[in-house]
Amino acid sequence: MLHFVTGNAGKVREAQSLLDADVSQFDFDYTEIQSSELEAIAAHGAREAYREVGEPVFVDDSGLFVDALGGFPGPYSAYVEGTVGIERVWRLVEPENDHGAAFRAVVAYCDGTDEESVRTFEGRVSGEIVPPRGDGGFGYDPIFEHDGQTFAEMEPEAKNAVSHRGRALETFAEWYESQ
Repeated sequence: MLHFVTGNAGKVREAQSLLDADVSQFDFDYTEIQSSELEAIAAHGAREAYREVGEPVFVDDSGLFVDALGGFPGPYSAYVEGTVGIERVWRLVEPENDHGAAFRAVVAYCDGTDEESVRTFEGRVSGEIVPPRGDGGFGYDPIFEHDGQTFAEMEPEAKNAVSHRGRALETFAEWYESQ
């Protein structure tokens, strides 16, 4: 049994479709440390979740990294979205010449208590910050454009096919199946 530590059933379905393993959801609110590195946040969460579950677990952490803002909000994306909102992020980027951005996700897998028991896998998708459009998705999806469409304009299957989380899960799945 492999436990995906998340409160989001949609993420679990995505993982189940990619992994050739019995994946179950484990809703556990692990401590999210403050760090500028997604890898450190995810690895810490995976270790803490492993101690709670006592069986192999994986967690994910993600962020939007905006070039014109020096990579901000990065790992602080959820806090920034909830505090200032996506419209203000767009307004910060709008006057800049560089609208480039990337969504990054890190999946951290843990099957023990020592440092070597955690492995991380990254996924990334590049795009641009644009004025909000589209009714789908969540979070920054309305202002993140990839190949001419915002994530909020894409059907869920199309978004999952190119998403940062999907890419991280695919890399994890390849590794996991080889073990």
